[in-house]
Amino acid sequence: MAQNAEGVEGLRSVPALLKRNATQFSNSPAYREKEYGIWQSWTWSEAEKEIEALALGLLNLGVNEGDFIAVIGRNRPYLYWSMVAAQSVGAVPVPLYQDSVAEEMEYVLSHCGARFVIVADQEQVDKVIEVQEHLHQFEHMIYIDPRGLRKYDHSRLHQFSHVQDQGRAARDEHIKELDRRRGGLGYDDTCVMLYTSGTTGKPKGVVLSNRNIIETAKNSSEFDHLREGDEVLAYLPMAWVGDFIFSIGQAYWTGFCVNCPESADTMMTDLREIAPSYYFAPPRVFETQLTSIMIRMEDASPLKRRIFQYFMNHAREVGPKILDGHSVGTLDRIKYALGEFMVYGPLKNALGFSKVRVGYTAGEAIGPEIFDFYRALGINLKQLYGQTEASVFITQQPDGEVRSDTVGVPSPGVEIKIAENGEVFYRSPGTFVEYYKNAESTADTKDAEGWVATGDAGFFEPDTGHLRIIDRAKDVGNMADGAMFAPKYVENKLKFFPNILEVVVFGAGRDKCCAFINIDLTAVGNWAERNNIAYASYQELAGHPKVLDMIQSHVEDTNASVAEDEMLSGCQIHRFLVLHKELDADDGELTRTRKVRRKIIGEKFEDLVNALYDGSTSVYTETEVTYEDGRKGKIKATLEIRDAKVVPVTPKAVAAE
Repeated sequence: MAQNAEGVEGLRSVPALLKRNATQFSNSPAYREKEYGIWQSWTWSEAEKEIEALALGLLNLGVNEGDFIAVIGRNRPYLYWSMVAAQSVGAVPVPLYQDSVAEEMEYVLSHCGARFVIVADQEQVDKVIEVQEHLHQFEHMIYIDPRGLRKYDHSRLHQFSHVQDQGRAARDEHIKELDRRRGGLGYDDTCVMLYTSGTTGKPKGVVLSNRNIIETAKNSSEFDHLREGDEVLAYLPMAWVGDFIFSIGQAYWTGFCVNCPESADTMMTDLREIAPSYYFAPPRVFETQLTSIMIRMEDASPLKRRIFQYFMNHAREVGPKILDGHSVGTLDRIKYALGEFMVYGPLKNALGFSKVRVGYTAGEAIGPEIFDFYRALGINLKQLYGQTEASVFITQQPDGEVRSDTVGVPSPGVEIKIAENGEVFYRSPGTFVEYYKNAESTADTKDAEGWVATGDAGFFEPDTGHLRIIDRAKDVGNMADGAMFAPKYVENKLKFFPNILEVVVFGAGRDKCCAFINIDLTAVGNWAERNNIAYASYQELAGHPKVLDMIQSHVEDTNASVAEDEMLSGCQIHRFLVLHKELDADDGELTRTRKVRRKIIGEKFEDLVNALYDGSTSVYTETEVTYEDGRKGKIKATLEIRDAKVVPVTPKAVAAE
C-alpha cells in the first residue's frame, strides 16, 4: 500500500492502532505479565482503559505536546502503556536501558531534556535522584513498584496507580484535550526516540516517526504472516529498537499478545509456559541454550546419549528439508516422526519452542552448527539484518530460502545498494527522521535522497540475491603486507565455539593478527567439573593450562578455516591471550547491547596489546573494575601469551581505500 499523509488504512499513530484493536480485538489478550508466579492478563479493551487513565493523569501533571518522557525498567505492561500514553498526549517516549548506571542515564536524560521520567522501582528511582541536580528540565518522576519508597520526598515523586486514579477522577476536565491531541497525531510526527548503543562515542538519539514504525510493522508482519493469535515473549531491553518494533509496532499492527516474564531469572521457565509462536533472540541466547542441552546430555545415561545422537544425526539430514517443504522419502519421514516423539518434541518443549512458527536471530553471526541444530528440530529459525535507524528491518530470510551464511533479501519496501568500497546502503519507509540535536551526524549517515550508510561491508550473492555481511566497514582495513583485515569475520568464527564468549582481534596495519579471548564461564566451568579441574574464580579458570590448551585448539581450528578464504587468509591469529576478566558494559568495554568497543579496549589494555606484539610470553597487568554495587576495585594478574599454529598461505592483497 502506498505511503500517504493519512497513514496505512487511515491509521496514523500507535494510539490510533490501539483504538482500532480495542474495538476489533476487544476481548483478545493484549498483555500478560507473570507476578508472584501467577500470570495476569489484560485484553485490548482493558489495556486501552489503562492507557487512557495514565494519559489523563499525565495531562493532569502538566505534560505538554513535544515533551520527552523517559521510560526505565524491565519489560512490564505498565511501561509499554507508559510509552503509548506518552504518545497519546503528544509527548515523545524515550526508553532507557534499565542496567545503565546513573551517569549513562544522566547523559540521555539531559540530552533529550526529559521533563518526566517513568520508572519501574526503587533502583531506578535512586539512579535518577542521584543525577537529578544536573537535569535542569526534569520535573516529575512516576514509579510503579512502591516498595522501599514510602519515606522518600514525594513532592516530585508519584505512584503510577495514583497518577491513573487522578486521571480517572479528572476525566471530565481533560478528556476533550486528550481527544484533541490523539486526533491531531500525524503520520510524520515523532513516535519514539531510541538511543544508539554508542559503540564509538556518545549515544545518538534516533528519531522515528509514526510512518517509520507503522509502515515497517505492516510490511514485516505481512512478510512472515503474523496474526492476532500469535504470542511473543518480551524480555529484551525496552530501549532496544527490536523490542519496540516487536512489542509495540508489530503487536499493535497485528493485535497479537505481548507476554512479560517475571524476571530475568525466571525467563526460561516463563518461556516454556508461554510457548511463543513468534520469537527473537540474539545468537548468544541460542548458543547458551544449546550449551545447556549438551551439558545435560553429557550427564545422561549411555543409552539416552545414543538415542539422542542417533535421532539428531537423522534430524540434521532431513529436518531442514522437511521444514522448507522439500521432498523427503517416506521412511525418512517416519523415522523423523519417531524422533519428534522421542527427542525433538520433548526437547522443544523443554526449551519453550514447541509452538514457534517464526523465529529470528540477528545482531551477530550465528554459528552454522548452532543454526542448523535448531532448524533440524523443525524450528523455523531465520536471520535478519537491521539497525535502529531502519526501524530494524533491512533484510529478512523468506521461508524456504534460509541459510546460515546470509542475512536474506531486502525486506518489503527496502532498497539496498553496495558502494564501491563494499559499504551497504539502504532506504525504506522505516528510515529514521534524524539524530536529535545532531544535524552533522544525520547528514553523514543519511543523504538528501534518503540513502543511509549502514557502516557495514557486504555483497549480494549473484545467484541467490541474498546479502552477506563481512564486517563493519570502518574495521575492514589492510595489514602491513596489503592483505585484507576483517576482524569481525575471525571473531565470529571463534565465538561459534561454546567455550568462547567474546573475542577482540587486532591487526590493522600490522604484520600479523593477535587476539584477546574471553571464556564462557558456564560452558568452561561445566567442562572443568567433568574433568576434575578445581577453580575458585573466573580469573583462575581462565588461566588454567588445560583451559589455555583447549582455547589454543579452537584458535588453530579457526585458523585452518580462515586459511581457506583467499581474501581473508591473512587474518589468521598468530598469538593470543585469555583475558583475566569478562569484558563488561559497566567497565565501558561493551555497549549495553554487548557490542565490542574495539578502540576503548585497545587503549585500556594497551600493555596487553604491546605484549602480544613484542614477543613476550607473559604479561603482568592491573585492571580497574566496577562491581555490581557500583564500587570500583582493581584486579591483578599475570597472563600467559600463547603462539598459535597458522596455515602457510599467500593472502591476496587488496588496494587500500
